[in-house]
Amino acid sequence: METIYTIPINEAFEEAIEAKERGECICPLCTVSKKLEEDELDLILGASMMEPDIRIKTNEQGFCADHFSKMLRRQKRLPLALMLESHLDELNALLNKKGIFGTSADKGAKRIAALREDCYVCGKVNRNLTRMLSNAVYMWENDPEFVKKVRNQKCICLEHLSLILTAASKTLNKKKYAALYEDFSLPAYTYLDELCGDVSHFCKKFDYRYEDEPWGNAKDSVERAIRFLSGERLEK
Repeated sequence: METIYTIPINEAFEEAIEAKERGECICPLCTVSKKLEEDELDLILGASMMEPDIRIKTNEQGFCADHFSKMLRRQKRLPLALMLESHLDELNALLNKKGIFGTSADKGAKRIAALREDCYVCGKVNRNLTRMLSNAVYMWENDPEFVKKVRNQKCICLEHLSLILTAASKTLNKKKYAALYEDFSLPAYTYLDELCGDVSHFCKKFDYRYEDEPWGNAKDSVERAIRFLSGERLEK
C-alpha cells in the first residue's frame, strides 16, 4: 500500500525507468533530492518566510551560495530581501565590537567559518533526504515490486549510492545488506563502465588517428561523468 512517504519514491523510480526506455539516464534518488530542494525553496520564499521560528533559524544559519543563487533565479525579491534584512541585522550585531570580536580573534574566526559553512535549506533537505532514504530501504525490504524497480534502473549516482548504503547499514542485517548492495550498486557500476568507455572515446577523438570514427555516445560524456560523480540529475 502506498502512503505519503512512499509515493514520491515510487514516482521517482518509475520516472527513471521511463527515461531509460527513451534512452535517457536519470538517477531516481537525484530526483527525490531535487524535489525536496524545490519544495523547500518554495516554502522558504512563501508561507514559511514569515513564521517566527523559521526566521529565527534563517537569521542564525543563513544560506549557502548555491541556494542564494537559486532563490535569486526565482525572482521573488521581496521575501528574499525581508529574510536578508533580519539576517544581516543579526550578523551585524554579531560582528560588531561587542560581539565575537569582543571575545577573541580565534573565537571570532571560528564563528565566521561556521556562518560560511551553514545553510538552512541544505540542512532541511539533508534531514528530509535521510528520512526518504530510510523509507526506500524499508520499501526494498518489504515490497517486491519496488525491488523490481530498483533492479530496472539505468543508473544510481555515486553520491546517492553511498547514502542509500549508509541508510541500509543502520537497519539491515549482513545478509539483507549484501542483497540491497547488489541491487542498488549494479545500475551504478553498469553505468560507470559505460561512462569509462564513452570518456575514453571522447579523448581518442582528439587524436588524428581516430578523427574519422563516429562519436557514438561520447560527445556529452564529460558532462554525464560529472553529473554521475556529483549527484546531479543525469541526462543522456
